[in-house]
Amino acid sequence: MQDRLGATYLGRGRCRFQVWAPLAKRVELVLDESRVDMQPAQAGYFFATVDGVEPGTRYRFALDGGPGMPDPASRHQPEGVDGPSAVVDLEAMADDVPGWSGLSLSDHVIYELHVGTFSPEGTFEGVVPYLGELRDLGVTALELMPVAQFPGDRNWGYDGVYPFAVQDSYGGPGGLARLVTACHRRGLAVVLDVVYNHLGPEGDHLAEFGPYFSNRYRTPWGKGMNFDGPGSEGVRRFFVENAVQWIEDYRIDGLRLDAADRIEDRSPTHILRELADTVHARAADRGRRVHLIAESCLDGGQMVEGPDHGGYGLDAQWADDFHHSVHALLTGDRAGYYGVFGALGQLARTFRDAFIYRDAYVPHGQRIPASPAADIPAERFVVYAQNHDQVGNPMFGERLAMQAGFEELKLAAGLVLLSPFVPLLFMGEEYGEEAPFPFFVSFSDPALAAKVRGGRISDFASFEWAGRPPDPGDESTFESARLHHELASSGRHRLLRTLYRELLRLRREVPALARLSRTDIEVTADETQGVLMVRRWTERDEALAVFNTGQAAASVVVPGGRPRLKRIDSSDERWGGSGTVIPDAFGEGLEAKLEMKPRSFVLLTGEGREREVEG
Repeated sequence: MQDRLGATYLGRGRCRFQVWAPLAKRVELVLDESRVDMQPAQAGYFFATVDGVEPGTRYRFALDGGPGMPDPASRHQPEGVDGPSAVVDLEAMADDVPGWSGLSLSDHVIYELHVGTFSPEGTFEGVVPYLGELRDLGVTALELMPVAQFPGDRNWGYDGVYPFAVQDSYGGPGGLARLVTACHRRGLAVVLDVVYNHLGPEGDHLAEFGPYFSNRYRTPWGKGMNFDGPGSEGVRRFFVENAVQWIEDYRIDGLRLDAADRIEDRSPTHILRELADTVHARAADRGRRVHLIAESCLDGGQMVEGPDHGGYGLDAQWADDFHHSVHALLTGDRAGYYGVFGALGQLARTFRDAFIYRDAYVPHGQRIPASPAADIPAERFVVYAQNHDQVGNPMFGERLAMQAGFEELKLAAGLVLLSPFVPLLFMGEEYGEEAPFPFFVSFSDPALAAKVRGGRISDFASFEWAGRPPDPGDESTFESARLHHELASSGRHRLLRTLYRELLRLRREVPALARLSRTDIEVTADETQGVLMVRRWTERDEALAVFNTGQAAASVVVPGGRPRLKRIDSSDERWGGSGTVIPDAFGEGLEAKLEMKPRSFVLLTGEGREREVEG
């Protein structure tokens, strides 16, 4: 196996340092006031093994006699992006929890959170007290927004500049390792959001070490990474090794690849395929299940299809069309990219095909027709009514709770959790959190901060929203995003959380809902009334979900079949509604007529009657 990049603590005060610096003729390891000449190796690597170095020791690398700079593969930046790197004993990071080997994709119920705003402490340690509640809710996997070291102590995480280092203000490497262990002890998987398409604009020194960036590709956030040009071998190794670090050193169970469709690579083996092959092989060697999940705006299966179909072999991908269809229907929003959404038939298509764009060119997104991904299993798509992007995209970062009423919040929960896909919840969604989640940063460069403010204003131009967005660099913008967990214990917030818990219980225990299938499903849409009917089945049972997305009451005829029981009517008083008029049971073979309230859903199953829901 290759020696690792960065600092590898060998024990007993001995440490090996390795850096890729093909642009330098000479590299020195800077320890306190001393400098140690590093030995050159093939392909632009330099290394040194030094005694008298313990975990926590500060160090830098100096190129050709210049000033010391942080290690591109630094594991810890305890003094921020401009400070020295620190040696970390990676062998002492994470504990193996007996019996834990990860989860299958179909068992994932993902809860996305931002470490800095999730708890009052804003740290990894601050998340731990809430793990029991999340497990009780029915969550099975935590997804952490990026934790790679970024400038300052306030950031969404997508401006990281040291991909291997764990954000110091969150608790550093030790804090992350302890959170992962705490999750595994409670049966929770951990998915980490990683950014391999760009680096942040402040504190980055990688270009001084090697050809990390491409002159051919650009992203909306700056230069793209060099995965296929001269010197790309070292860049590819850097990011593949980064992925392996999270899996092996921290025992992370999955990686969410930010904007994977923005990763340009025209080499014979795309970097995403190399990532998938390497991570899957390492996980198999250790008897673990590790999943790679792509964020992608492409309406097609290339991310998750195997190499024999021209794909990259990732495990799952986000399905934005589902979100856009739900959001446009429930809020009436038609601004920006929502302008081509809002038809019930589109939502029906996402239930069947995951993607809706098969027929026509889409002007706003400049997207071409896509395939229906017919052969891709349902568990390889992740759906949501809210996530960090879709909450943060509105000018003021309004959550769905501030854009729609209580009935719509319940309806959104039903659509996501009764779908045949892997569900994702955004922190606080389960109880109707009202705090916004606007974009925030803490750059030290005033000119850069001003550029970010201007960029946010231009970003919203196509949405034609009135007003000006909050200043991303103002601390009050960050503070406004902190959750109010106390809301979950009272009033409608408590009812909504209980509804989420019941939906997730039924999703686990009713076979037709637990089995994620895109074949044993029938979806029909009544555009006139705004009613969507989704029937799912196994050989043993059936589940029928009927959603009235319209603003008026609807009369829905349900075909006869096996005896059915009403499990949930969201308009029931127990869920904060005006009261249900739908019977508790329907006899075998009898056609049923459901009188549905506006913006409500009903779930009927063929299973036997179960215990009452505990409040």
